[in-house]
Amino acid sequence: MITVSPQIGEFLIKVTQLPDIEAALKRVLTEYLDLKISDLKGKIKGYELKWKMTFKEFEGACKNKTLKTDVYSYEVEKDFWEWEGLESVLKYYEDAKSRWI
Repeated sequence: MITVSPQIGEFLIKVTQLPDIEAALKRVLTEYLDLKISDLKGKIKGYELKWKMTFKEFEGACKNKTLKTDVYSYEVEKDFWEWEGLESVLKYYEDAKSRWI
């Protein structure tokens, strides 16, 4: 059972063009997950292009100290933590979507 205010219910029905609040809410949440996943994949792609490898390869190269780079270690470390965070959040949203659908 879903309880929402009449204003929110009306808005959901209007923007989704669905006759049912539950279906409208499901569509909004599914589209939100799709947008989040797409955004995260785009950001991850930026790191893959920058470093010319996947995160797993980057992680291994950092761990084994085989990363060939002219940049300061601060940038490498910063990119590592940001990239790792993006990968973790992406996994979270993909898992949430798989449980949702």
